[in-house]
Amino acid sequence: MAKERIYLFDTTLRDGQQTPGVDFSVEDKIAIANMLDAFGMDYVEGGYPGANPTDTAFFSKKRTGRAGFVAFGMTKRAGVSVSNDPGLNELLRAKSDHICFVAKSWDYHVKVALGCTNEENLESIDLSVKAAIEAGKGAMIDCEHFFDGYKTNPAYALACAKTAFDAGARWIVLCDTNGGTQPSEIREIVAAVIASGVPGDRLGIHAHNDTGQAVANSLAAVEAGVRQIQGTLNGIGERCGNANLVTIIPTLVLKPAYNERFETGIDREALQGLTKLSHDFDELLNRSPETQAPYVGSSAFATKAGIHASALLKDPRTYEHVEPETVGNLRKVMVSDQGGKSNFINALKRRGIEVGKDDPRLDTLITIVKEREATGYAYEGADASFELLARRTLGSVPDFFQVDSFRVMVERRFDANGNLKTVSEAVVKTVIDGETVMSVAEGHGPVNALDIAIRKDLGRYQPEIADLELVDYKVRILNGGTEAITRVLIESADGTGARWWTVGVSDNIIDASFQALMDSIVYKLMKNRELAGKVAAE
Repeated sequence: MAKERIYLFDTTLRDGQQTPGVDFSVEDKIAIANMLDAFGMDYVEGGYPGANPTDTAFFSKKRTGRAGFVAFGMTKRAGVSVSNDPGLNELLRAKSDHICFVAKSWDYHVKVALGCTNEENLESIDLSVKAAIEAGKGAMIDCEHFFDGYKTNPAYALACAKTAFDAGARWIVLCDTNGGTQPSEIREIVAAVIASGVPGDRLGIHAHNDTGQAVANSLAAVEAGVRQIQGTLNGIGERCGNANLVTIIPTLVLKPAYNERFETGIDREALQGLTKLSHDFDELLNRSPETQAPYVGSSAFATKAGIHASALLKDPRTYEHVEPETVGNLRKVMVSDQGGKSNFINALKRRGIEVGKDDPRLDTLITIVKEREATGYAYEGADASFELLARRTLGSVPDFFQVDSFRVMVERRFDANGNLKTVSEAVVKTVIDGETVMSVAEGHGPVNALDIAIRKDLGRYQPEIADLELVDYKVRILNGGTEAITRVLIESADGTGARWWTVGVSDNIIDASFQALMDSIVYKLMKNRELAGKVAAE
């Protein structure tokens, strides 16, 4: 039996841009559109031409190769002809393959937001779809607030969908705009739409995540008959976000409940690029990837507990619902004070470190890890620091350089203009190849100053750390009072796209930061020489 096709519609560049703190430039939009196109999305919705200069410029030319390029905008205004509606004409002029019109389908909104009659709204839907088709574009209708509208006036919500279908719209998308509809309601209402005469292969679903069920609602709609899913990368979007395509896609491709009935434009080979796509997008947003994100998070296939790790080593299927490689991720058996000896042996083996079960150095390493974790270190969250500790204990780490001393000063003073300012300065004395180098730097705070000073002059190693970047810095106070023990976690990245975490613990926040900074630099130098395993650098 031939499989039915599910079409994937990405609205990261339009609905995703409603996320607080997200504001794409034209260059950002071009880069993201290329990422989505290359990955295999069927449709890429780019924004709202005419609404702002960025979107207007973005639609000055077609931005996708394989994917359908979609412009978004409102249906014709009531009381105005198609030719006299400037917004509609902007959509018709955009260099897009398709237009996705947003239409009110809740009679309450027609009255309050549009201020027109129900019949005028239906006419706007009809004429807008026909205008797009006449202009040679594919027409889609987003039935805004469809599910809430259906609950209060099912006849009118259905009339909106039916009008779009009769006018020739390729897709009629049912929107759970407020994100409050439950999966059981989605199934029931989608079935009613299909029963009214709009076939499922012309229906889409657009779910929001306000009850944490956008993915579940999207899949429920598919089960009920819709064949297009709208969503965003990493689930970004206004309020609680949109349906997360990074979760939906591998579920459709890998889970028998769906892959035995359906196919998408993304095959298993392309799916192996999913983790990279997700992380590259986060990098573009300048934010750290969510560690516990399904499928693609760094903890998605991580096991910490000893009994789980032991079972996982015997057969990964005991604690993995799919193989991590299928989505381009990695299995991690994490090192912590809960881990047994076999856990440690496997963790080391995966880093290319062979050690016998009876090797006394292994017992030494386990003792050190457990003692350090008791004082506040967290190696399950700092894989690079663990690898360096293991190599120092079991083997050797090259003596690249030594920091003889460092001094950090914070001065609060009035400048020449009488403005109060705080200045941080760090002085670091480093020994490289027997030669002492002193570096001084100012920074935005003492840790930043220390970081700049350490990396200012590492002699012959300087070119090697040019692409090293600190992308996240986390401080955790482990007990109370001003004398508290502090744990610092630093996430680093380099030009290869690899990321790794290092840790430092001290009753002095600068000293804890220094430990983590040093581990990050040494790990980078080890990685450059292929002396460090790939596990930490994800």
